Amino acid sequence: MGHVNAGTRGDGLTSDERDELARLRRENRRLREDVDILKRATAFFVRETR
Repeated sequence: MGHVNAGTRGDGLTSDERDELARLRRENRRLREDVDILKRATAFFVRETR
């Protein structure tokens, strides 16, 4: 376990861990959007090729 910085919000995360969490959440949101786009594209192509 890393040393928790002084002045944390009591969430037990270091500033580096909070930065990483924010980055991962942004990446996660982008990936979910990509998956949604791919699902819609797949449905479109399935309809078009029938």
